[in-house]
Amino acid sequence: MIVILGALGGGVYGWQLAKKREGTHADQAQYAAGFAIAFGLLGLFLTIFIERSI
Repeated sequence: MIVILGALGGGVYGWQLAKKREGTHADQAQYAAGFAIAFGLLGLFLTIFIERSI
């Protein structure tokens, strides 16, 4: 669940950041994809850490 929330949140954040920097639609999509991957990976590591420590 944390991975999905991280990916969705990262996608939204990336899209808004590119829009704020006045990027084209392709820039916005690329930022959204990049941030979604990065935040999804962070969520995955966080999930693994939580599962191992319980």
